[in-house]
Amino acid sequence: MSKKLIEVTLPLEVINAEAAREKSIRHGHPSTLHLWWARRPLAAARAVIWSSLVDDPSAHPELYPTEETQNAERQRLFTILEKLVKWENSNDPEVLDAAKAEILRSTNNNPPALLDPFAGGGAIPLEAQRLGLEAHAHDLNPVAVMINKAMIEIPPRFAGQPPVNPDSRAKLDAAGGWQGAQGLAADVQYYGEWMKREAFRRIGHLYPKVKVPHELGGGEATVIAWIWARTVKCPNPACGCEMPLASTFVLSKKKGNEAFVEPQFDYATKKITYTVHKGKGKVPEAPKTARGAKFKCIMCGEVTPENYVKQESMQGRMGSALMAVVAEGRNGRLYLSPDETQWLVADCPKPNAEYPDQSLPYDPRNIWCVNYGLDTYDKLFTNRQLTALTTFSALVAESQAKAEADAVAAGVTNDHIALSAGGFGARAYGEAVGVYLSFVISKLADRGSSICSWDSSREGLRNTFGRQAIPMVWDYAEANPFSNSSGCFDNMLDWVTKCIVEFPAQSFGEVSQFDAQSDCGLRNIMVSSDPPYYDNIGYADLSDFFYVWMRQSLKETYPKLFRTMLVPKAEELVATPYRFEGSTEKARDFFEDGMLHTCQQIYQYAREDVPVTIYYAYKQSDTDEREAEKQTASTGWETMLSAIIKAGFAITGTWPMRTEMANRSIASGTNALASSIVLVCRKRPADAPQATRRSLIAELKRELRPALKKLQESNIAPVDLAQSAIGPGMGVYSRYARVLEADGTPMTVRSALQIINQELDVYFNEQDGELDANSRFCVDLYTQNAFNNIRFGDADTLARAKNTSVAALAAKGVLSAEKGIVRLLTREELPQKTDPREEMIWLLCQQLTHAMETDGVEACAQIVAPILGSNAERAKDLAYRLYTLAERKGWAQEGYAYNALVVAWREIQSRAAELQQATPEQTSFF
Repeated sequence: MSKKLIEVTLPLEVINAEAAREKSIRHGHPSTLHLWWARRPLAAARAVIWSSLVDDPSAHPELYPTEETQNAERQRLFTILEKLVKWENSNDPEVLDAAKAEILRSTNNNPPALLDPFAGGGAIPLEAQRLGLEAHAHDLNPVAVMINKAMIEIPPRFAGQPPVNPDSRAKLDAAGGWQGAQGLAADVQYYGEWMKREAFRRIGHLYPKVKVPHELGGGEATVIAWIWARTVKCPNPACGCEMPLASTFVLSKKKGNEAFVEPQFDYATKKITYTVHKGKGKVPEAPKTARGAKFKCIMCGEVTPENYVKQESMQGRMGSALMAVVAEGRNGRLYLSPDETQWLVADCPKPNAEYPDQSLPYDPRNIWCVNYGLDTYDKLFTNRQLTALTTFSALVAESQAKAEADAVAAGVTNDHIALSAGGFGARAYGEAVGVYLSFVISKLADRGSSICSWDSSREGLRNTFGRQAIPMVWDYAEANPFSNSSGCFDNMLDWVTKCIVEFPAQSFGEVSQFDAQSDCGLRNIMVSSDPPYYDNIGYADLSDFFYVWMRQSLKETYPKLFRTMLVPKAEELVATPYRFEGSTEKARDFFEDGMLHTCQQIYQYAREDVPVTIYYAYKQSDTDEREAEKQTASTGWETMLSAIIKAGFAITGTWPMRTEMANRSIASGTNALASSIVLVCRKRPADAPQATRRSLIAELKRELRPALKKLQESNIAPVDLAQSAIGPGMGVYSRYARVLEADGTPMTVRSALQIINQELDVYFNEQDGELDANSRFCVDLYTQNAFNNIRFGDADTLARAKNTSVAALAAKGVLSAEKGIVRLLTREELPQKTDPREEMIWLLCQQLTHAMETDGVEACAQIVAPILGSNAERAKDLAYRLYTLAERKGWAQEGYAYNALVVAWREIQSRAAELQQATPEQTSFF
């Protein structure tokens, strides 16, 4: 079978750099069309699909008979791929044509269709369509189905059509010139603006302007947001005030525009009023005293007893108080004290129209607000927010009716065939416009719930889903959809229309609500997918937040898709114990069984000559105690790999793709995975041999170590290394029909994972042997005791074994030895001045790690630039080892420090090279 490029080599560093950069690209990026969790970057998806279809030069020895000619051809392919993954080239005809030509050349002008059975946010099907493939996107979740329809199914149906709205038609010239989905985007913009004007006519009185004090310029200003604090009655009977549950009283930290709230108590009425002050001033202490629902009364100082706030909120006795108003000023944000008008207008009743009052799922991992009485969807919104969202939702139907009528007037076929039935005429077009307008409402809901808060650092609104959960927010910000700032309708509409323009709008796209465990009937196709990661994300539970609003707008457009009140959950393939009466075992069995059935279906679909690619990014370590020896595996990985191998696949390649933002909420300050491991799989030959445990270990020793060295050289983050090592290790295991233990029983995937982790430890222990004696002592002491005290006798014994002495190390300034007690000095205590001739790798590694923690890349580069020999690289390698130790010990902050150094190493090298060029007398360390 001809090998594909992805099974041999990739320009991984370029792909990862583009994937990481893409996460900071906002306007026009398809990920901003509608929120979805754990999306894959388009660059990674595009690279994986293309390199899975394009032959490696070694597959054609008649054309490339030597290693030299093969490498030259790979470089030519790399040049195409490196251009292809750049965001700026996403729709560049020249770049795409060159990429498509290679696909046709490697598939005999017969490229396969692509299926993603877990389409989710749609990156994989979208990129398949961009590369000219017939794309099939399946998902059980209706919200995911709609996202995929909006990206790959609807745009090609109306590609090249001019807009139908009266304004655009009046400006059209005879030549037209509307490319792709530009006309559709123009209509969504037009009818969205009409929606906003009509909504303001109906509910604009709920959003009055605010009076601006004379000292701030006078007159009136448009409100951006109202800042609220939830309240409960003080538990002290002698006080009894409505105590604010605010986590902060700071409104703005922006230099020159600082502002804060001062609560003031009226002893006569026992009520608290709030005054906004400009400037730095003395900010009052916030009532929140600890994590969770721990608060102190700002009047009497009484601290809420355990569960008091929870009990009050669950009994419906939690209120809210308006603390401040944020408005649009001439020169930036204005922070104003609330007046009576703003209080009264916010106190409106719930809307008469239908609003979502379904119960939130009781998901303790993801839906935290349920514990505080916010247990139905309407309770996540203020009455004014509910009124706005129901008004906009009702206007979707009116907007699409207008679009349909205008389409008929513009000469579009009036066939009355629905969009859901495959229509291309006026009715279908009007409904298509309605789909994108419903996405605007989703974005409004994300920025318009009482889970949103005010970011005092950037003076903007945080959205509901700052993380993969619905948290409890104590002081929240209510946005004004009719402003021109954070959280407004115009911004949400702009996000959507800019995305539509960027869609490829080409090739066939089919999107279906489908269970991945069932047979969809497709055969002889390519499969690439990003399946659920065991129990990491509760997609169905979280997406109900959007579904309840999307259903209001689209249940007539897609009646079958929105036939249920909430997202289907029983079949969702995630291992969530709460759905199984808290049983972890039942949840695991459900996931294992479902994933095996899914992989068996994929085996039926997949072409023989094109590998299946599966993304996985699960990090969960389980430790088994066997014969006093700890053995590490991972339940999430075990389940996924067992399903792949039992279904009949062998792993022929693995690639760590950089797919996550380091600054996302879940990763900030943690060692969360930053890469997805792409598993490249082929159908295992029916006559595959079997092996013994001993022969497996021998093969792992031969093949795993070069793979680990290659991973380290590619600068993969330490946090990802153990997960990445699973790939080449399981590649050895999965090539056999079975591996037999010493007693003749088949080796389980879990046992194989434990062996792989043991070999990983051996690999790092061998690297320790390359260290200088002093560093080996420090690593062993760190392993045993971190930076804590140890008796002199124990330290002396260890030092003698490493051929060094405590006194020598104390003289070098790396440890303290006083009064019979020895300890390693922390990074902050070590000498900060570095010696270019220093041979002690431990000291250099700690100095670099400290420099990275305090002053970043520049400080590290200053250290690295004058260093002789390879000591800098050896210090980086030691950081890998120390990260592994810290993670095993549960020292999160330690691990984070070493991980940060390695991740930044390429930048450090680059800057150090620049410094060297500025001082050419320095000897190069590269």
